[in-house]
Amino acid sequence: MNENDALIEVHRGNHIESAHHVHIAVVDSAGTLLHYAGNSNKNIYARSSMKPIQAIPIVETGAADYYEFSDADLSLCTASHSGEAMHTDRVTSILKRVGIDDTKLQCGTHIPRWQETYKNLIKNDKEVTPLFNNCSGKHTGMLATAMFMGEPINTYYELDHPVQQRIMQTVSEICDYPQEDIEVGIDGCGVPVHGLPLERLAYGFARMANPESLGKERAEHVRRVTKAMTAAPEMVGGTDRFCTDFMIAGKARFFGKAGAEGVYCIGDTQTGLGIAIKVADGNGRAVYPAAMETLVQLGLLENNQIEQLKEYHHPKLKNARNEIIGELIPHFQLKHIALA
Repeated sequence: MNENDALIEVHRGNHIESAHHVHIAVVDSAGTLLHYAGNSNKNIYARSSMKPIQAIPIVETGAADYYEFSDADLSLCTASHSGEAMHTDRVTSILKRVGIDDTKLQCGTHIPRWQETYKNLIKNDKEVTPLFNNCSGKHTGMLATAMFMGEPINTYYELDHPVQQRIMQTVSEICDYPQEDIEVGIDGCGVPVHGLPLERLAYGFARMANPESLGKERAEHVRRVTKAMTAAPEMVGGTDRFCTDFMIAGKARFFGKAGAEGVYCIGDTQTGLGIAIKVADGNGRAVYPAAMETLVQLGLLENNQIEQLKEYHHPKLKNARNEIIGELIPHFQLKHIALA
């Protein structure tokens, strides 16, 4: 193994059956790379880890105040939720306040992650609608902003729409990365997805964790988003989800957000650190062990928090008989950048 390699090993019995390479960047709120593993400058699509930044314009435009967004409402706008009733009921509530319904959501459909929801839909002979899409909260926030600003709502998801242009500018400003250099693709829910170096993404989360450099007004807006996430973490993920359990264990200190294809980002409001992680092969099973091991090596978690989250640090592998037959084990050491 190369000394810069960071691996999440998959152990079955006494054999390492597979291994996932990961890239990690730890940056402070001044923009200094402090620790890394793998390639901290790797260009990645942030996927849903960008949602906390994408939610900032909902507050900055005045839409959140006008439609009386609670912490839970705003937290849901940053979510990749499980489709539990608490999520879909809240999306419906927000849309009703905005004056539209879920037929305006352009996020597409997929089976809800929460199996009880899916079972109930089948039992009651109901269709899976965009309401159950894990990104329906984000799309609801975008629709609310478009409605408040008097902009077209049928095309809010397109790159040239003012909603997406505001988000693009916000991503550029928060991550301190030129807008023209941001790579643009299409996310799973149809909106633009942003590509930028891993350490710039970590810097964005560091600035959200300590937003003093953003100016007084924007700092207040950013704190409103991160406070909403930690005040209502059940909205960000759901039952038995790392984002939710991590923020509950963190007791309002940390905010964290998963992204598809093995991305995870964390902001620490106590130290002002931002952490960005990318699993090279995109396998999401490796990202939570990587996040936990990074937090442990940085000394950011107390022993009781590590214990509370141990199932994510060393996830057990189970067979079809529900027997434990292996586990995922982080195998890396963060490199420290010596500062002059």
